[in-house]
Amino acid sequence: MSRSLTHVSSPAAEAHWIPLSDLMTGLMMMFLLIAVVYMVQIEAESRKMKEVAVLYDELRTKLYEDLSREFAADLDRWGAQISKENLTVRFKEPEVLFALGSSELKPRFKEILDDFFPRYVRILTSDKYRDSITELRIEGHTSSVWTSSVDPQQSYFLNMALSQERTRSTLQYVMSIPSLKGDIKWLEQFATANGLSFSKLVRTPDGREDRAASQRVEFRVVTDAERRIARILEAATR
Repeated sequence: MSRSLTHVSSPAAEAHWIPLSDLMTGLMMMFLLIAVVYMVQIEAESRKMKEVAVLYDELRTKLYEDLSREFAADLDRWGAQISKENLTVRFKEPEVLFALGSSELKPRFKEILDDFFPRYVRILTSDKYRDSITELRIEGHTSSVWTSSVDPQQSYFLNMALSQERTRSTLQYVMSIPSLKGDIKWLEQFATANGLSFSKLVRTPDGREDRAASQRVEFRVVTDAERRIARILEAATR
C-alpha cells in the first residue's frame, strides 16, 4: 500500500522563517540608510566646494580689479601684465630685468621694483586681503637655451640655478626697500623665491618656444582658497 507524502508546515518552522524575513528587511534598511548618509555627505562636500569656489572667484575678481586699477597707467612702460586667471603680475621684457646669464638686477628693473612693490604690498596687506593670502611667490623663468656645449638636462639644471638666483636677488632687493621696513615680518612669513628654470615655457600660437617671453619674473599670490579646496578633497577621499 503506497502512502502519499505531503509537506506540512509546522508552527516551529513558521516561527523560524519570520525572524529571517525581518532580518533581511533590517539589512535592506541598514544599507539604504548608509546610502542616504553617504549621499548627504557627498552633497555637503559638494556644497562646501561650491562655496569655496564662489569665495575664491570673488576674491580673485576683487584683487584683480584692485591691482589693475592701481597699476593701469604703469604696466606698458614697465613691460608688465596682470593675469586675472592666477593673479600673476608678469614682468616680461628680459632686456630690462637681468644681463644675459646674470642674476644681478639691472638699474631699470630696480627702479620699477621701487615703484611697483611697495604699492603691491600695500594692497595685499590691506584688511580686505591680508587674512586670505598664504603665499606671495616670486617666480623666475628662463628659456631652454644655455649653450650648444651642454645637453638639455644640463641646460635645465643650469637654468634652474640661474632662475633661483634671480628670484633670490629680486626678493633680497625688494625687502631692502626703505618704505617696506614695517612690512618685513609679513614678507619674511609669506614671500618666497622660486626658480622654475624652463619648466613653464611661453609658446607661440603654433606651439614653438617664445624664448624672449619665457625669460620673465612673476609675482603671484596664493590664497587660502586653494588650501581649503585641498582639505575638502582630502577629506572626501578618506
